[in-house]
Amino acid sequence: MALSDLTRGEVEQAMEECDRLGRDAFLQHYGFRRARRYLLVHRGSHYDTKAIVGAAHGFLPGQQPLAASDFSGGAEHAAGLLRGLGFDVVDQQPTGIVTHDEFVDRITRLTVNRSSGRPALYKPITLLWAMGRALRGEPRLLPWSATEEALASLLRQHGQRGERPRPDYPVASLHRDGFWELRDCADTAPTAHGDAQLRRWFTDRQPLGGLAEPVYDLLGHSAVTRLAVLDELLNTYFDDLDPAPLLAAVGLDDADTADLPERGPEQWLLTAAAYERGCRLVEQREERTHGRRAARTTNPPIRSRAARYLVLSRSEGRCENPHCTGQPTDVTDRNHPILEVDHVVDLTRGGRDHPSQMVALCPNCHAVKTRGSTRESLRRTLQEVAAERHRSMTDAARIR
Repeated sequence: MALSDLTRGEVEQAMEECDRLGRDAFLQHYGFRRARRYLLVHRGSHYDTKAIVGAAHGFLPGQQPLAASDFSGGAEHAAGLLRGLGFDVVDQQPTGIVTHDEFVDRITRLTVNRSSGRPALYKPITLLWAMGRALRGEPRLLPWSATEEALASLLRQHGQRGERPRPDYPVASLHRDGFWELRDCADTAPTAHGDAQLRRWFTDRQPLGGLAEPVYDLLGHSAVTRLAVLDELLNTYFDDLDPAPLLAAVGLDDADTADLPERGPEQWLLTAAAYERGCRLVEQREERTHGRRAARTTNPPIRSRAARYLVLSRSEGRCENPHCTGQPTDVTDRNHPILEVDHVVDLTRGGRDHPSQMVALCPNCHAVKTRGSTRESLRRTLQEVAAERHRSMTDAARIR
């Protein structure tokens, strides 16, 4: 076995054979399965990296093709070798995302076009649109014509950095990222770097598509994960823009309270485990955004919608001031208690955007804490309350 002896010539011979036989026949002939992650892209076509390298070895003088068990197809082996030879290898991340932490982490590493000097909004707008659909429980997969119409309209209205109304760009890229499923097409979508070829592929095949099922389930069923993703997208791509019109258009303008139960139940629906998981996501984000401020005229501190949701849920719909004399009996339009989430120590004074230093207060207690003559005493009390309530929830999660 001499992988280091391979040149572009043997690899191109293997790709030519794959083109001649067809992908499935080529894989069957050499005993390989479809690539789970890395694909070789060459002249608009896609090839299974490990199978191509195994077959290419057989084109070396005096050598035989390699079997799948002879070497690894990972980044350090087949994929790395092909990249070293100057080929374009794309990482089609697996869609089997099972953890909240992994999903949010991958959102932070999203690759977008930055040729204009600022990150393009194609993929963020597409993800926000799909998140709104998941929140409302709408069908996960849509015909391409419906996806194209909806996204083209959003890109036309809310693409504030010169984005064209071309939904095929973000969908093809998100498919490569493992976030988007495309059905009813026998071949793999081209990379998102083309123009006419990419548009023609979607027009000809009309794939049924939408968020990958694990992604859709996470965004649809976990408010904490959805808000953590929303925080990342807005703070990364819209920090110098006003995202409010876009959020209203996709139905995410009240996402941080959408899953809160209506007033009435004694126990709001947030488990201790979900609270602890949410705090972990908030802490990871806190590390990434420490000291950052939004790039707007007033430069407000970057705040977390996920943290606000955790505090409201923890409060069970009641003011967290132990000396509260009675919160309003009226409710919001969504039938929620009138509560305001407050940082016990202001962010501008070094406070943390974290549930352990945040409380849910009725308007009266909030006013006292902000400008009442007893505010310093109340702040000390609320610091203890916030820490204790946070500790109680996390302790319960560990016991279970």
